[in-house]
Order: sequence, then structure tokens, then C-alpha cells
Amino acid sequence: QVQLVESGGGLVQAGGSLRLSCTASGRTFSSNSMGWFRQAPGKEREFVASIRRRDGRAIIADSVKGRFTISRDIAKNTVYLQMNSLKAEDTAVYYCAVGSDPITTMVGVAWGQGTLVTVSS
Repeated sequence: QVQLVESGGGLVQAGGSLRLSCTASGRTFSSNSMGWFRQAPGKEREFVASIRRRDGRAIIADSVKGRFTISRDIAKNTVYLQMNSLKAEDTAVYYCAVGSDPITTMVGVAWGQGTLVTVSS
């Protein structure tokens, strides 16, 4: 079983920045990809970004491309989501996810508890 601990959410004004962190522990040996999804009120959960543990290959959703970047620290088993130029439409609960590449399918993914990001306009 994988445990995920997220941090970094909060309230920020439009145009501001936040950095989310997620540290994985437990049975992570089969989880070769880590990333982030988000879910806004009344909407389905959507993919934001992922990064492959082995080579750092990243996939970024078109909706955040150019504003968000994802990185990982293998030694710390941690993935980061740097969010810049935030918009009101980025407001959502952000969920860390780990699983087998590609995690965009959400199949067999382990989820964090979620961290709320609120962007005020």
C-alpha cells in the first residue's frame, strides 16, 4: 500500500504562484510515475501533470501548459507542482497520484487526500 502526503495548497490572488508537494511512502516500488489531478466543484477529476520516475519525462495538460511545471526528487520520493500565473479557473482540490505509467488513465492509481487551491480574481 502507498501512502501520499500532500502540502502547499492555499489561497492566492490571480497571477500568483503556489507550489504543491507530495511525498510517497510504503510500497512504491511499482509506482514508476507520479503526478497531479484536480477536481473543481461540480466537475470531474482531470489530469494536470505527471512525471516518470526513471527519466523525468513529463506530461502537462494543455490547460496549464506554460504556467505549471512538474518535478521530482527521487531520493525524497517527492513530486512537486509549481503553479505560476494562477487563474480563477485553477481553483480546485488538487490530488497527488502515483501508479504505473501512464497515470493519465487513472487505472490502479493511488491517491492522496487532496489539497485545496483557491485563486481569487
